[in-house]
Amino acid sequence: MELSENTGHPRRWAILAVLVVSLVIIVLDNTVLNVALRTLADPVHGLGASQGQLEWSINSYTLVFAGLLFTFGVLGDRYGRKWFLMVGLAIFGLASLLSAYAQSPGQLVGARALMGLGAAAVMPVTLSIISNVFDPKERGRAIGVWAGAVGLGVAIGPILGGLLLENYWWGSVFLINVPVVVLGVIAVALLVPDSRDPKPGRIDVVGVLLSVIGLVALSYGIIDGGEHGFGRPLVWVSIIGGLAVLAAFVAWERRVAFPSLDVRLFRVPRFAAPVAVIGLVFFAAMGVMFFSSFYLQLVRGYSPLETGLLFLPFAAAQLVFAPRSAAMVKRYGGRAVALVGLLLTAGALAGFAFATEDTPIWIVAAIFFFQGVGMANIMPPATESIMSALPREKAGVGSAVSNTVRQVAGALGVAVLGSVLSGVYREQMEPAAQALPAPVRDAATESVSGAYAVAERLGPVGQPVLSAANDAFVSAMHWAAGLSAVFAALGILVVLRWMPGRSAEAPVQPTEPVVDPELVAA
Repeated sequence: MELSENTGHPRRWAILAVLVVSLVIIVLDNTVLNVALRTLADPVHGLGASQGQLEWSINSYTLVFAGLLFTFGVLGDRYGRKWFLMVGLAIFGLASLLSAYAQSPGQLVGARALMGLGAAAVMPVTLSIISNVFDPKERGRAIGVWAGAVGLGVAIGPILGGLLLENYWWGSVFLINVPVVVLGVIAVALLVPDSRDPKPGRIDVVGVLLSVIGLVALSYGIIDGGEHGFGRPLVWVSIIGGLAVLAAFVAWERRVAFPSLDVRLFRVPRFAAPVAVIGLVFFAAMGVMFFSSFYLQLVRGYSPLETGLLFLPFAAAQLVFAPRSAAMVKRYGGRAVALVGLLLTAGALAGFAFATEDTPIWIVAAIFFFQGVGMANIMPPATESIMSALPREKAGVGSAVSNTVRQVAGALGVAVLGSVLSGVYREQMEPAAQALPAPVRDAATESVSGAYAVAERLGPVGQPVLSAANDAFVSAMHWAAGLSAVFAALGILVVLRWMPGRSAEAPVQPTEPVVDPELVAA
């Protein structure tokens, strides 16, 4: 194809590089945090965060990100994608700075929520800018590079986090974002052309508020119940109230003309099934990622850098197998590839249910590897099924819906599986903690990090506390891992029942549009 025939922007590949860097720091931020959780829980070298506070440090980012994703895509289309990208990056950088110098777990949770707001502004407009600056013939390749940035962030995050924690204080894992953001804002200002949608969608303020309030209330009840017990009325008021608000959100979204999450899309089984699979997998996987960091750094005694390197097989499997998965889908069909991916993922997650203090570390690395291979063979067929189920003009909305479900499922996975982990640990640890002095008893039963801090204060006499804490944590991990494997296995049933095979039907063309074309914001 001659250059004169290419309708793309002359600096499109340089623009893509800027967008990829913007996306990488957003993805990298969560994988960096997983390695830093143990340090943040340390009362001497970190913030002394409880397990519930650590869960919130992850979920405050994820829930705000998911809740605002659609709305910020519409705002970017309305007011200009370039400037919205610059504002999003600036907010993300400022929040990273606030996170690095947080003086308490509460401050960190608040700063992380602000990071989620910045990330929600960045992600949807990056894809919109790609669609605007690339010729249709090159657009698929550019979007493939954009998607590969997620795998890159997953791969380098744990290693970068480990290197920083090995040499600097915990705030460095957030501070590293600041110079990247500064350079990113300058590059966007110089390179990226502004663009906007001449007919942007309307903003669903009520829907956004209902979704965020409902998810936060539900997550609060689950996390607080796991940390302090489910016997208190406040826990159940929060859980039931959150579910009621989410039910009101669904009812509102069904009747509003410009919904922030078009729930009518879920009437199409071939769309709903792969979205459900993505949700189930990320629910299971994010919960496992949360507790595996404590297992490696506390129970097994590995440093942050060694822990980051042990996550590498998972990331490497994603980078190697995800690009090849699309070819497998063409050859064997989406259902077969997704089924194999789910079997590998569920089996790997179940492997943690049998891991002990003495399991050879190569087995743990192998579990991470097979989990990565499995998940790499779930996303492409699921995405293909989502896109084939909807008309072409709805592709942006389909992608945004699946991304929102992935973020919400991940947050709920951390909350639910973290609650199971906390509850079982506390129950297992209480008999051993009875012999401890009253001032430190609660800390030892609250979390394995608390027990390690107590043992350090007690000196040589604290060794029995460590042994009891390790036993209790491993037992709790087995329960949480088993539950995560069950959720992943539910995806197998969904695939067998609803996912299309090798020959998918034509996209559904409903008599009533399932979503207004003006809503395409991603």
